[in-house]
Amino acid sequence: MEQIASKWKFLTEASKLYTKIFTWPNIHRIERVVVVFSLIGFLIHLLFIFLGNRDWAIDHPFFNQFAGSYIKAIYTPFSFLLIYEVFLFLVYLPKSFTRSIGKQYEIISLIVLRRIFKDISHFHMGDFTDNLQNHTDLFMNMAAVLVLFFLIGIFYHLKKRQPKIDYCSNVKSFIAIKRLISMILVPVLLGLAINSYGHWIVDLFKYPGNSLAQTSINHVFFDVFFALLIFVDVFILIISFLYTHYYSQLIRNSGFIISTILIRFSFSTSSYTNLFLIIISVVFGVLILLLYNFFIRFDEKKMETQ
Repeated sequence: MEQIASKWKFLTEASKLYTKIFTWPNIHRIERVVVVFSLIGFLIHLLFIFLGNRDWAIDHPFFNQFAGSYIKAIYTPFSFLLIYEVFLFLVYLPKSFTRSIGKQYEIISLIVLRRIFKDISHFHMGDFTDNLQNHTDLFMNMAAVLVLFFLIGIFYHLKKRQPKIDYCSNVKSFIAIKRLISMILVPVLLGLAINSYGHWIVDLFKYPGNSLAQTSINHVFFDVFFALLIFVDVFILIISFLYTHYYSQLIRNSGFIISTILIRFSFSTSSYTNLFLIIISVVFGVLILLLYNFFIRFDEKKMETQ
């Protein structure tokens, strides 16, 4: 496969381009740009809420749909931060399949966390009993974030405790292929984000006051993003057959794909089922990694005795 990598010039060039683009200085520059856009978006959202709450300012359906608590404005910078997390996913994809799966878990947990800021804006400080009855989604999302945060911590702990074992032959070729995938995904995801959020913004202008257009932002971009990740993960799994024949690693990668599929299915379900599928997907990923660590210790002993 090293010979193939040398013959396929585009693979080598894509790998070089990846190393030029995804440097830490460039990553920090993009991080600063995201922070600036987050602040601008936050201030604009605050302005829209202000205008929506003041009938004497601009009495227009577009601004009226933003009327409510100023806490809702926190929702906007979180949307920019989520896009940045997608960018980091592309950074980690060639480095470690397990790390990229962990980044997927981080993204879905931040999506759930983002919902809390929107739900909490409807929380009334008056009757606590009334809040418990009318805002069960808020408390369920808060509980789900705590569970996900705990599970993701376990996931990274298990990853850190993996025994160091050389599974992959011709690892440079495999990394070069994954770098090519990341480079292809950059324009694909960028175009997808522009198209998805562009259509959503147009709907807000064309159909002001439409609650569907406002609530569907949780599905904007990320439902298609996780659908795309399923095919990316499957492609990497198939390519990995060329480099490893270890049963435990193939089961681990297949399990991670199942976890991604469950996350994608969660976007098509109601609130409680949505949270259940998200948590089950992360639990499944954690258990897969736990069993994988158990199995590779046996593989490590076999390699020592050979």
